[in-house]
Amino acid sequence: MINGGWVCALHVRTAGLGGAALGSDEEEIVYLAYVVIDVPTNQIIGEREYAVRPTRRPSEELQTGQPLEVIVQQFDDFVRSLQVDPHSPLFRLVTDGQPPLRQCLHPEACSKELVLPAYYARFHDLRKEYVRAYTLRAVAPPRTQAPPPPPPDHPSSLLDMLNYLGIPPYSGENFYAAEVNDMASIIQRIISDGFRLELPEVVDLVLETGICSKDDEIDGNCIVRARGLPWQSSDQDIAKFFRGLNVAKGGVALCLSPQGRRNGEALVRFVSQEHRDMALKRHKHHIGPRYIEVYRASGEDFLSVAGGATCEAAAFLSRGARVIVRMRGLPYDATAQQVLDFFTSGEDPVQVLDGTEGVLFVRRADGRATGDAFVLFAKEEDSPKALSRHRKLIGSRYIELFRSTIAEVQQVLNRSLESRTSQTSTPSTAPAPAEGLLPVALVPQHVITSGTAKDCVRLRGLPYEAQVEHILTFLEEFAKNIVVQGVHMVFNAQGHPSGEAFIQMDSEASAFLCAQQKHHRYMTFGKKQRYIEVFQCSGDDMNMVLTGGVTPATSPKVLSPGPLTYYYSAMGPTLPPPPLVYWGYPTPPVSPAHYYHPPHHPQTMMPEVLPVGGGSPIPIPPPACTEWPIFMVN
Repeated sequence: MINGGWVCALHVRTAGLGGAALGSDEEEIVYLAYVVIDVPTNQIIGEREYAVRPTRRPSEELQTGQPLEVIVQQFDDFVRSLQVDPHSPLFRLVTDGQPPLRQCLHPEACSKELVLPAYYARFHDLRKEYVRAYTLRAVAPPRTQAPPPPPPDHPSSLLDMLNYLGIPPYSGENFYAAEVNDMASIIQRIISDGFRLELPEVVDLVLETGICSKDDEIDGNCIVRARGLPWQSSDQDIAKFFRGLNVAKGGVALCLSPQGRRNGEALVRFVSQEHRDMALKRHKHHIGPRYIEVYRASGEDFLSVAGGATCEAAAFLSRGARVIVRMRGLPYDATAQQVLDFFTSGEDPVQVLDGTEGVLFVRRADGRATGDAFVLFAKEEDSPKALSRHRKLIGSRYIELFRSTIAEVQQVLNRSLESRTSQTSTPSTAPAPAEGLLPVALVPQHVITSGTAKDCVRLRGLPYEAQVEHILTFLEEFAKNIVVQGVHMVFNAQGHPSGEAFIQMDSEASAFLCAQQKHHRYMTFGKKQRYIEVFQCSGDDMNMVLTGGVTPATSPKVLSPGPLTYYYSAMGPTLPPPPLVYWGYPTPPVSPAHYYHPPHHPQTMMPEVLPVGGGSPIPIPPPACTEWPIFMVN
């Protein structure tokens, strides 16, 4: 509540859209204007306007402006020169609606790593204050002879408020200062009419953690789904993307694929529908070079990902940790003490919260280890120290580390305890081949990122015993150019290694040099030496190989990923086990979540498919038999 002190009208312009769409096009700020009003005297005591120089698209007209960080400091110095402390709780900014600060200034400052003064995190929305003063209280403004018309419940512009209050719009020569002067006139009228600014707005700058239960009631009007996130994104990265908007406590839930890996999606819960609606306007805004899609989602969607149902998870997460790190690739017999030693040994040691109680191993329903664990740390400063051990070894095992979230812990534990009596959603459940027949069909174990950039390599001819650490050793100096979670081993339908792997590199140049220098080089494995084929490729190339050249966007049912396998005996073609068929995931990014077995032609007993354009089923004929016993047809 402001009953004394100072208020400052703030007006923001960008190089793009204005009005209700301000900030929705991700354009930079080019103009800031301030008018400082002393509340007890209701007098303007200072005015400033600044031209801001954009960094992404500098124009000749704005070359005289200053960078945003310089202007923020200049205004701070100006306010102090008025004998006003801007950090006092009696100093508040006032904006015309929510977008100037929530959709423009805070997101841009975050992207430029600029720390704004604390008073930019508290402000008053002039439209809400106007509605509270004149609409909710049904008080007619003074100085009117005739009964006034009813005030607008939701003023769409400053002009609506000016017309109702009988204030003439600013008519000075400075066009750019018109809106901030009109705002100042409305603020002065509210003060002179005896009203106070009573609805403070707060911008949350820190994402609070929280535990969500499947029994919680979630408002479905406050949820969005963010899609296209970098694989290594944490909940903090997603909160930064939505900086300026208030995310609910524990309101970021990263989604996992059926294989337990992050699939580039997250569900985000906001404190109100108003903030959700502003979040939807960030559709196709960017994290680095990637644009992020933002869509509406439901409360059920959020609970399905973030809701926990195990007491073990609740007890583990209630220890008050600020940082959760997920470990992947642990030896199956790893102990909590080995995990503690992993983080406390060597340079820059870091302590695990509550010792062995701060380590939670993920196990299947039958008690077997999965090779994953979650580890708690007490302080935010512990995060870089812990993650600096990424790709270091426990014994002979290469350990992956990445920051995790409460929702991810709940999601992983929920899945690990689910009954697996009928697993038809993963390649490992494919039926075993007939006795004496050898399976060689490739099935994608993990979806590769899409895109036309050739920033990936394909390895072929790997020993079946090869592990990720052997690939890193083979790639030598190029291993440092692999992105986080960028090694994808390819397994066949029975879960055995296929001898192939896909590697995501940090650039096309790295992929090109790797393919040039490592193609047909030898990998030493024990006493064996195998020469390895290395090809540069793109994410789309990988998906083309794994999906047999058909993407889910082109047909709801597509052919088996990779080559089809036929079995032969001395008697001629033998019916193979029903081949796996890839079922397109309903929403991208594509996830090989469902497989089914197609029908066979009743006479030829060969696999058959339905033509995309309709018609009778077409049996898939075997190739000409020139060798025995197996052929693969691409």
